[in-house]
Amino acid sequence: MALQSGGDIRICASCGRRIEQRKRWRNTWDTIRYCSQGCRRRRLSKSDRQLEVAIQTLLLQRRGAGATICPSEAARETAGAGDWRELMEPARRAARRLVAGGLVEILQKGKVVDPSKFRGPIRIRATAALIGASVTVPFPGPDDGRVVESVY
Repeated sequence: MALQSGGDIRICASCGRRIEQRKRWRNTWDTIRYCSQGCRRRRLSKSDRQLEVAIQTLLLQRRGAGATICPSEAARETAGAGDWRELMEPARRAARRLVAGGLVEILQKGKVVDPSKFRGPIRIRATAALIGASVTVPFPGPDDGRVVESVY
């Protein structure tokens, strides 16, 4: 995940929340990637990347203008037969990372919200950047490097 350059704000590589510059980080600001020790320990896993791909794929499959998905849909798709509820917070983190990449928007009650501050139920909507792009599947499988073309 690329950090935002220029300015005093960066995006956490793990959770997608804003990191605001602190005085004690003045000399090391260029090396800061995570907002907390928890995010540093968690980092990004294979399931985090699978959730990002699931969100993008589900949004590309929706045909209506402004169609949205719930993070639970991506969690269910990624979990398969497992317990999808434990993937809900990772799905929300994946959505925040995709917002930082400009691919999706997070909505509450039909309005776009700040990804660093939302609380409660959310919906995820594709942006024009995602609709015009294709999704490369980042995890190994029989078809490494598969590309899912946009259906729009």
